[in-house]
Amino acid sequence: MVFLLATVLIGCAVSGGCRGEEPGHDRESDEKESVEPPSEGEDEPESAEKEKEKKGPELREEEQRKQRIAGIISGMTLEEKVCQLFMVTPEQLTHVNTVIQAGEATKASLEKYPVGGIVYFKQNILDEEQIKTMITNSRSYSKYPLFIGVDEEGGSLVARIANNEGFSVEKVPDMQTIGASQDIEEAYQAGQTIGTYLSDLGFDMDFAPVADVLTNPNNTAIGKRSFGPDAKVDAQMVAQVVKGLEERNVKAVLKHFPGHGGTDGDSHEEAVANERTLEQLEETEFLPFISGIQAGAKFVMVGHISLPSVTGDNTPATLSPAIIGGLLRERLGFDGVVITDSMSMGAITNYYTPAEAAVKVIQAGGDMVLMPANFEQAYEGVLEALRNGTLKEERIDESVYRILDCKIE
Repeated sequence: MVFLLATVLIGCAVSGGCRGEEPGHDRESDEKESVEPPSEGEDEPESAEKEKEKKGPELREEEQRKQRIAGIISGMTLEEKVCQLFMVTPEQLTHVNTVIQAGEATKASLEKYPVGGIVYFKQNILDEEQIKTMITNSRSYSKYPLFIGVDEEGGSLVARIANNEGFSVEKVPDMQTIGASQDIEEAYQAGQTIGTYLSDLGFDMDFAPVADVLTNPNNTAIGKRSFGPDAKVDAQMVAQVVKGLEERNVKAVLKHFPGHGGTDGDSHEEAVANERTLEQLEETEFLPFISGIQAGAKFVMVGHISLPSVTGDNTPATLSPAIIGGLLRERLGFDGVVITDSMSMGAITNYYTPAEAAVKVIQAGGDMVLMPANFEQAYEGVLEALRNGTLKEERIDESVYRILDCKIE
């Protein structure tokens, strides 16, 4: 019963996808408007073609963009499409122990596996010149535009650049400190600061801000990475960080839907559950995600968090059609890119093979699989699911379109 409720209730759309289209008109208002037939002697309504011309070059440019993306997809092999669904570390791509430069191994790997993106961690980032060169080279080797991401939340815990001795960038406080100040300008400036130095280095994606509301004081996985326990304050702060990042051409990734702040465990190690009801989630956990989407976030990271009180089972959100399709897509109206949390975490690897998990992500409505425990096995698993009919190519095309929609200007 609860499962059905979660999947069929549809809320008002708050976002129109990666390009940030405005929500549609209110249907009831439209129905109230009546169109009188032209009186004798009055001009006939303009043709659809003339109306299109009246809207100017903006509409034509958008149509051309859509056609360009569709053309790219139609020219892709099935293997290339599947590769776009993955975001991996350089080590997963090249099988080099620690990657600090992009040379022939990276070039050969990207030619074989044109993945959707690469994420860099502390061991990959030495100094400004090194990371700029590695990013530039990686992009030059890729047949398709490449997301280059990093975890740069700010504060003392998760900041691969600001907390690195090889860089002298401006540091921002912990998000908990900013939330406690209730100063939304400080949150905006944090997004601007982080977005500026990431963009200067060549990154175009930041796995931030943390949109988790710290409803469980015993939570250790999120802690001071969250803006705090007040959902309304968190919602304001998240929106401002998103604006700051996006204005610097860095794509914000809201995390960890449906909310990691109410859990006891850590999904890095084990399966975790948020026991709150749908009503509680709508009043609390969902608010920062909604505000972040409205502010222009084009990505939402789904965590390995189950909602047994909503779905009736312990399926993690990353693999749950009820959570991705029913809640995030339908209820929150999000049509941007849904990316998973790292699929190499214990909450996944303890229960699923890399291939099983990757297929279930796509079946659930996800678009990008982040860091599977074994990239090649996950990739082959999706291909096999397409061959045997478990997945349809049309479903893959939907995700590839969303991904390219964020890459093609």
